[in-house]
Amino acid sequence: MKFLLANLPWTSGGRTGVRAGSRWPHLKINEEEDYLPFPFFVAYANSLLKKNRITVRAIDAISGNISDYEFINLVRKDMPDFFFAETSAPSLKKDIELFREIKFETKCLIAVACPSMEIIDEQFLIENEFVDYVLFGEYEFTLLELAKCLIAKKNPSKIKGLAGRYKKKIFANKGRPLARIDDFPWPDREDLPIYKYYDCPGSIPVPSVQMIATRGCPFLCTFCAWPQLVYGGRNYRARSIKDVADEMEYLVKEKGFKSVSFDDDTFNIGKDRMMKFAEELKKREWKIPWAFMGRADLVDAEMLGELRGTGLSAVKYGVESGVQEIVDAAQKNLSLKKVTENVMLTKKLGIKVHLTFTLGLPGETKETIKKTVRYALFLDPESVQFSIMTPFPGTKLYSQLKSEGKIISDRLEEYDGNTKSVISTSTLSSEELAAAQKYAYKIWHEFKVRKKRYLNNSPAQLFFDCLREHGPAYTLRHAYNYVRNKEFRKYIS
Repeated sequence: MKFLLANLPWTSGGRTGVRAGSRWPHLKINEEEDYLPFPFFVAYANSLLKKNRITVRAIDAISGNISDYEFINLVRKDMPDFFFAETSAPSLKKDIELFREIKFETKCLIAVACPSMEIIDEQFLIENEFVDYVLFGEYEFTLLELAKCLIAKKNPSKIKGLAGRYKKKIFANKGRPLARIDDFPWPDREDLPIYKYYDCPGSIPVPSVQMIATRGCPFLCTFCAWPQLVYGGRNYRARSIKDVADEMEYLVKEKGFKSVSFDDDTFNIGKDRMMKFAEELKKREWKIPWAFMGRADLVDAEMLGELRGTGLSAVKYGVESGVQEIVDAAQKNLSLKKVTENVMLTKKLGIKVHLTFTLGLPGETKETIKKTVRYALFLDPESVQFSIMTPFPGTKLYSQLKSEGKIISDRLEEYDGNTKSVISTSTLSSEELAAAQKYAYKIWHEFKVRKKRYLNNSPAQLFFDCLREHGPAYTLRHAYNYVRNKEFRKYIS
């Protein structure tokens, strides 16, 4: 049998979507025009099947900028016996049409991966007869078992983590236990355009390669999809430190990458592990820039200092809100006081910071949104992300908001979180939440422009520019407040 794995094309209204590799599937906006995640699960599954001598290859239509028409032609030319692709809530409707056409053109078996039965259930298989199998959660070993079963022409209906058809009857099994993370081979990068993927916090050098050193997260924020839907809760698995360093070294020396970005849910859990990781990199005299996604409250001066000495150049911290009560309601278990302290510490060590904020969490109001934006300006990171809170079906937050009647749309294609809100709060409509994101980015960009002018011009020049633009009354008041507010000035200079 010949297997084909794919990341389907996804464009809508002139915008490109990101699905595989992104824990937040969405259509991109201008602020993240260059962002392109590596399709980790597809690449790991491709590698696992190859390791077991199964005839397989992978296509990433998004990184290849391949249209629907071109993609169908590629599949028709390949004529696989088995076609597999990930789907997501916002892309599901469009993906279904592609699955239907692929079935018509090739008559191959169609398998779909989806994080949760909340999005695709047995009814989905009844309504879409052209789909043969659905894989849930962490699917790589489920796919391997299914492939072996089909090749041997055996009954697949007992495979855990799988729903599908056997002898015209539909079956749906319970989830598969999580695999040992060190049982996974390195993700296959031979079939994919590896130098096109881009996630470079702090403008780390390109070409930059994306890796993961862990899976899951021991924290359980109510809104976070992958830990809840893919990994089944507070499950956290860390790879062997040596294996991670070996992969880093291989990708730099053999593939020519100039930096590494770790896109784990939470990379920096366990100070002892982080110190051992730094020690391993130092033994290898590692100086290549690298970055990670983690939590601001889990770092300290000693850890950051050691990691900085190995080339750590940038970090992404998830903050979500500038209001402690909202952070607490999301069960993030994060102290904003600690965030402030450690963001400043990170910057002081010369490590660039990217912060992520989510607008619309329970308790959000117009005033809390303003406080969050002001907090982002105060922290003054290198870059920032403002997203609209999207409660993906199957998460704790989705169930909470559904029971409260605050979800205003069941159309999954609207679960995008980048230009549209599918929820309302007690004081904000969905339209106001969508507008809040535009407001946040507008204020952010204005702040960055003013900061750049401050850094590039003399105080006298700034004074006369302000006088010309705003008049004497505003200028004098602004100058007084600026001189008076030394604490703020300390962080933007």
